[in-house]
Amino acid sequence: MMELDQLRGGLVVSCQAYPGEPLRTPDVTARMVQAVVEGGARAVRVQGIADVRAAVGATDVPVVGLWKDGDDDVFITPTLRHALAVAEAGAHVVAVDGTRRTRPDGLTLAETITALKAEHDVAVMADCGSLDDAREAEQAGADILGTTLSGYTGERPRTDGPDLDLITLVHGTCSAPVMAEGRVHRPDQAAAALAAGAFAVCVGTAITHPTTITGWFREALG
Repeated sequence: MMELDQLRGGLVVSCQAYPGEPLRTPDVTARMVQAVVEGGARAVRVQGIADVRAAVGATDVPVVGLWKDGDDDVFITPTLRHALAVAEAGAHVVAVDGTRRTRPDGLTLAETITALKAEHDVAVMADCGSLDDAREAEQAGADILGTTLSGYTGERPRTDGPDLDLITLVHGTCSAPVMAEGRVHRPDQAAAALAAGAFAVCVGTAITHPTTITGWFREALG
């Protein structure tokens, strides 16, 4: 398993594009990974089996892998089958839905993490939406607690920036490190997340999604 201390106080960059977009190819993802690592990213977060493989082959920094699949509420690496495939693709950290919602295969989060770690020497990041999610995810064996789903599960309001209150709550309640993720759009927000207790900060859209960034500027110009 990778040493989590590699990420302490650092920036993790999510390199993802949505289906149908011009940048949605493994080759582009690999180049994006190389670009953000050159800029100082300590790790990258990548979606999709082909993209995870491409990222692992393109860099020496840890790769947080996930597989978004399905139309259910739980779609971030939703089953054990998905988690195993992400690990087999070479991810050093497997990110999974870490909420208390029912998983499509009927397994609990604890059963999923236990079975995954029995097969692969990987860390697990639980994408959580609340403090209760984080508590249960830690008990289930998650190595990293992400605030990824805060504001998307109905338990907490969707903040304009990162959910700093949740970061503080999880940091003060749980022993596992907290990955601040979700709506971190500016450098000062990333710094605020670290000050609130985050172990590391994951930024995606504001760095690697030019379509959205362009939209921000277009809207500002009216």
